[in-house]
Amino acid sequence: MASNADSTTRGVDKKHRRVIFASSLGTVFEWYDFYLYGSLSAVITKQFFSGVNETTGFIFALLAFAAGFFVRPFGALLFGRLGDMVGRKYTFLVTIVLMGLSTALVGLLPSYASIGVAAPIILITLRLLQGLALGGEYGGAATYVAEHAPDGKRGLYTSWIQTTATLGLFLSLLVILICRVTLGDAFDAWGWRIPFLVSIVLLAISVYIRLQLQESPAFMEMKAEGKVSKAPLTEAFGQWSNMKIVLLALLGATAGQAVVWYGGQFYALFFLEKILQVDAKAANLIIAAALVIGTPFFIVFGALSDRIGRKTIVMAGCILAVLTYFPTFKGLTHFANPALERAVETAPVTVIADPADCSFQFDPVGKKAFISSCDVAKSYLAKAGVPYENEAGAPGSVARVRIGAGDTGHVVESFAGGQLPKADFKPAADAFAADLKGALNTAGYPAKADMTQLNYPMVIVLCTYLVILVTMVYGPIAAWLVELFPTRIRYTSMSLPYHIGNGWFGGFLPVTSFAIVAATGDIYNGLWYPIVIAAMTAVIGTLFLRETVGKPLAK
Repeated sequence: MASNADSTTRGVDKKHRRVIFASSLGTVFEWYDFYLYGSLSAVITKQFFSGVNETTGFIFALLAFAAGFFVRPFGALLFGRLGDMVGRKYTFLVTIVLMGLSTALVGLLPSYASIGVAAPIILITLRLLQGLALGGEYGGAATYVAEHAPDGKRGLYTSWIQTTATLGLFLSLLVILICRVTLGDAFDAWGWRIPFLVSIVLLAISVYIRLQLQESPAFMEMKAEGKVSKAPLTEAFGQWSNMKIVLLALLGATAGQAVVWYGGQFYALFFLEKILQVDAKAANLIIAAALVIGTPFFIVFGALSDRIGRKTIVMAGCILAVLTYFPTFKGLTHFANPALERAVETAPVTVIADPADCSFQFDPVGKKAFISSCDVAKSYLAKAGVPYENEAGAPGSVARVRIGAGDTGHVVESFAGGQLPKADFKPAADAFAADLKGALNTAGYPAKADMTQLNYPMVIVLCTYLVILVTMVYGPIAAWLVELFPTRIRYTSMSLPYHIGNGWFGGFLPVTSFAIVAATGDIYNGLWYPIVIAAMTAVIGTLFLRETVGKPLAK
């Protein structure tokens, strides 16, 4: 009898390993597809948004990236309903096919120079399809693994799913780096398409692996008993008892988890590359190194959550982010671009302008022209990664940029672009940019980070710390969400708060934080967005969400 029992145990363990591997590997490939766009946003801007000015094009590219996040909750509703009615296995087969084909088509899409405005329209459509697919993928994979996991190990088992987003990001960075190094200058011309086309191979592998899986035992049991929900959307969101938990899961768990996740990985990469002007290859290598070091902690905190609770670890991660984001990102400046830090201390920059002349440079449709003297000055400084303060000027005055403190500062006058003929604007803008660049260089502001001065070990340590915060909030979240909802509506119920949190609160972090930086001139002010959201989650989650560890899955 003992021998039979041991054999059965070994068989179950082997089955669980196969379930985890198949679900996780397919989800890695899907995240790889999704994050390629974010990793290549600078190239995407040149290829598909070249018909607008540079600043608007970059913001437009960020918004196209965010568009994929915007539709994720709708994908959660669509595929969550399908998963609760038809089954987990077949639903996430559909999602991975949709994701893989959408990504491969981006690699084949003609540029703006070839087909004009149709290029960005088609690109955004493909991004929307990617977002829909991802909205159904995560909930299916997390639910599938959790429903196979034994009691007491659900945090450990689902934490492998939690590694997939980071591994997908790492894989996308790795493929991009290999292509950049191999192709050189050709990468920006056509080589950027290769990482997208690789998705065809990954899609074939993922579909093959997932076809080998069996349906979730919890779903099969429910189906055999005739208890499958006929209206999962109504049950999940039409009944206050469940809807209340959905809202608490959103505001008290996934919203804070999302901003810490995107703050620690994507915004850290953006901050290094766009704000601190670190070489793109070096920035990618730094984040990749941090991901390699930090990723095992997803498993550590997932397993730990089986012992001390999901809520404790997630709330601790949010609180640490609130308390340490400012010093950590200031540390990145100190170790990655010390020349910038010294220049800010010795020669602070101030934009002196009539407030009525200054716009909030956020243009989602690419139709506005930011040509006032204030907008021209701030646009240049924001793109150059130069922090500045704002000072009110006389009404109707032309904006000026003062480099240095008080009366001793060197002043560069902008120009009233709105009063110039269109043909004269670019020469005037180029002349202003040349004057301002020269004055900034004289004051010690580096055009690019000096890579010989970059302290790689310390920058990697700080980025690794940010990744570890990610693992704290993300490692236990799948088990926590799965355990909050009953089997008959679990796929639908857990997917919506997860994807609103990650798709909206998290997905819009880069563009929101960049807009805040551009408006205020303070390179750290963009951090207020994740800090406020994480603080809200820490309060709501601590006070109102229940701990679920140690309890069997509700039917």
